[in-house]
Amino acid sequence: MSNPKFPKMLDYEALKQQFDESPAESSICSHPSNPDALHFETDPQPKAQGLTGTRLRSYAFAVLTRKEYSKADLVEKLALYAMDRDEVIKLVDELATENYQSDQRVAEMLLSSQKRKGKGPNRIKLALKNKKIDTELIQEELKETDWNEQAYQLKVKKFGKTVERDPKLKAKQIRFLQYRGFDLDAIFKAISRREDD
Repeated sequence: MSNPKFPKMLDYEALKQQFDESPAESSICSHPSNPDALHFETDPQPKAQGLTGTRLRSYAFAVLTRKEYSKADLVEKLALYAMDRDEVIKLVDELATENYQSDQRVAEMLLSSQKRKGKGPNRIKLALKNKKIDTELIQEELKETDWNEQAYQLKVKKFGKTVERDPKLKAKQIRFLQYRGFDLDAIFKAISRREDD
């Protein structure tokens, strides 16, 4: 291979002699049944990689400065880089106690963003469940919201103010609002509400 694009082939025998490596110490050796085949000896104890102590704590703060995380999401995020999951759980509990991490804040932010996107209470509860956040944290806010008005505004935005008589068009509106997470009571009020009501 004289092509300059390709590097020269390595001469393993010369390298062995250069570094004075005996066959027993070599990490590359031939298999007894097939001397030409190479196999790699595995290290019996792989070196553990991962964050611990102050490095893990610093990483947790760095993560929380960029975005609010629920307790469960933060544990999962940190566990990807940490050496010990128990240490992560202990750290996240400590951060929650010191109010650096708050499921309450995450729940309130999620509620407001979902409402802006036109989602109803059922979709919001599902989103909270997916993040493993207790819906009790925003129960008051859910009760205080006028879901009938929210459903009506969404219906007007998508289908206009006219009250449909055609069953197919009514069914389409119902399916749309159901998919968005509204209760049937709010849906029927929204689709039958006249502009002057």
